[in-house]
Amino acid sequence: MDSDRIKGSWKQIKGRIQQEWGELSDDDLSEAEGHRDYLIGKVQERYGIAKEEARKQVEAFEKKL
Repeated sequence: MDSDRIKGSWKQIKGRIQQEWGELSDDDLSEAEGHRDYLIGKVQERYGIAKEEARKQVEAFEKKL
């Protein structure tokens, strides 16, 4: 799913993101609001993983959409 579609469907996708990464707060997701790089950074921060691993996880999530 491309970034324009993610931004357009953010409210529906937000719930699925919270299921995938439960450590992300509502504030985190409100700040992300469809911005992929911010989401990658928050996944990295909350889960203490490398940026490349967070990027891979977000890409895999996007493919599931």
